[in-house]
Amino acid sequence: MNRTRTNDRFARTRNGSADSGRGGSRYGSSAPRRSGGPSRSGDYGRRPASVQGEFALPKTITPALPAVEGFADLDMPRELLAALGSQGVTVPFPIQAATLPNSLVGRDVLGRGRTGSGKTLAFGLALLARTAGQRAEARQPLGLILVPTRELAQQVTDALAPYARSVKLRLATVVGGMSIGRQASVLRTGAEVVVATPGRLKDLIDRGDCRLDQVSITVLDEADQMADMGFMPQVTALLDQVRPGGQRMLFSATLDRNVDLLVRRYLSDPVVHSVDPSAGAVTTMEHHVLHVHGADKHTATTEIAARDGRVIMFLDTKHAVDRLTEHLLTSGVRAAALHGGKSQPQRTRTLAQFKTGHVNVLVATNVAARGIHVDNLDLVVNVDPPTDHKDYLHRGGRTARAGESGSVVTLVTPNQRRDMTRLMAAAGIVPQTTQVRAGEEALHRITGAQAPSGIPVVITAPVAERPKKRSATSRGRRSSASAARRASALQSTAGAAA
Repeated sequence: MNRTRTNDRFARTRNGSADSGRGGSRYGSSAPRRSGGPSRSGDYGRRPASVQGEFALPKTITPALPAVEGFADLDMPRELLAALGSQGVTVPFPIQAATLPNSLVGRDVLGRGRTGSGKTLAFGLALLARTAGQRAEARQPLGLILVPTRELAQQVTDALAPYARSVKLRLATVVGGMSIGRQASVLRTGAEVVVATPGRLKDLIDRGDCRLDQVSITVLDEADQMADMGFMPQVTALLDQVRPGGQRMLFSATLDRNVDLLVRRYLSDPVVHSVDPSAGAVTTMEHHVLHVHGADKHTATTEIAARDGRVIMFLDTKHAVDRLTEHLLTSGVRAAALHGGKSQPQRTRTLAQFKTGHVNVLVATNVAARGIHVDNLDLVVNVDPPTDHKDYLHRGGRTARAGESGSVVTLVTPNQRRDMTRLMAAAGIVPQTTQVRAGEEALHRITGAQAPSGIPVVITAPVAERPKKRSATSRGRRSSASAARRASALQSTAGAAA
């Protein structure tokens, strides 16, 4: 049954990589990373030191309602149930079945599940169902979903859009890298639900284009990442502005002590549900550590990229991503780069090209570690090993989603082996370790690596067909009819506005 594509179309994006100033090899390096704070481009330095490990989950005072077996057992508007059916979503995922009975009656929720486990609809359906029938005033949304990255904001919006339309609720996406004036205009016309990154929402509030005092339902999606990225002061400042006593839901793939403050300060007697806490627990995912020599890593990476099928390759810095992408294109591999130095339209276009198969290799920083869902993606390659086990788990979460199989491959040079052993232990993973060289059968067997064509390629945007031009005579015959249709359309629009 293929319900994941519509049930929770994506996983999560983490921007936690150092995207500047790393010297070393042609792309990637084993040199120590430099620390750095958030940059305006959207990529981030190595996360600040934090208290690691799970925090003690709060105890629920009021017993939780039991889980349901089907969406029809939930008290939701019939329009939402019909939209679920039309989207092919028939059976709730465990996190949805467990939390929705409680969130639909207004309980606070603390939910944890691996990427692809259905968290988006778990909070989204409750928010939409409880907001249905209300109308927001200008600049005063009724529901708020806070997310750490632009990609995640857009994909949350895309995932919830058909359900919002079914109950006539307006969604607004508020993120950096896009026109703030256009976003302010959308808020002025009124939006019941706002999906936002903290920084841009704060900017709009400071401009007087948004107020949160009417927000009665607030969702924090991937709060641990917002903490890692240094957004916690902004997040708490925003939460202090929403309506007191409202409903709060916090969903994440990982819950560590960075978000303990949020749970203790803003959740009241929450229902706690945890399922599949680690991406490493996915039984359909294979983990490979490939020991390579530094001089051979360049060629091995190129051969893996030239495989049949799509692959995401993660590197640490924007410059390394650009260098590898340029090299792959020259070698005959259809590759595209994704990092915080790209504009949002560029990032959106690149993701679309990768999802449609227009490019086969997505070369990315950690900006792609969450918020990217691609059907039938069976390989993720860490060209540069991550330094944090959470980054490893989220990078790997782009494959083996919802029962599909996939592999996570990490290229490790001799001076990185000890750190990689510690990282795998922290992630709770026992990988298959293999010594490989470019061109060898073992590399091909594990990754599908093969020699590239060597014929340079240029990635261009797909050209849409243009309608054929009509002759002057034809245009003359149709001009009066066209004018009549335009007049009719204007009348219809005026009637709808009234």
